[in-house]
Amino acid sequence: MARGINKVILVGNLGDDPETKYTQSGMAVTTIRLATTSVRKDRDGNTQERTEWHRVKFFGKLGEIAGEYLRKGSQCYVEGSIRYDKFTGQDGQERYITEIIADEMQMLGGRGGGGGEGGYAGGDRPQRSAPPRREYGGGQRSAPAPAPAAPAAGGFDDGFADDDIPF
Repeated sequence: MARGINKVILVGNLGDDPETKYTQSGMAVTTIRLATTSVRKDRDGNTQERTEWHRVKFFGKLGEIAGEYLRKGSQCYVEGSIRYDKFTGQDGQERYITEIIADEMQMLGGRGGGGGEGGYAGGDRPQRSAPPRREYGGGQRSAPAPAPAAPAAGGFDDGFADDDIPF
């Protein structure tokens, strides 16, 4: 029998700066308000926008990263699960809350763009170097192909270089 699936994927912008608190054991808990906007046209052809606000919580190391690097207006991608909680308020009324418990987060957008991510503590975000690009199937190579190695003693040269194998 299969288990149920509780998966949420959101891409949106922060409405406020993150709020980070720490548990008694020292684990970071960061909460953000994330806005997602959908656009559609009504029957008359007028554009209709609808913005939904989501409360997202990050725990542990992910909470520390979210609290340090995200800022109001930042765009981010969040993956997680939805959780509904019920509690009794100070006035004795039962209240309900819906939260997204984040498992993954990816910061989107660039720095310095209109409303993009705020400044990063400790300088620029590290950049990943891209591997050299190679295209197979008749495409151009970004680097010249190495010269074929001389055949080993007693071996033969079939004129087929290992670099021509696409896997």
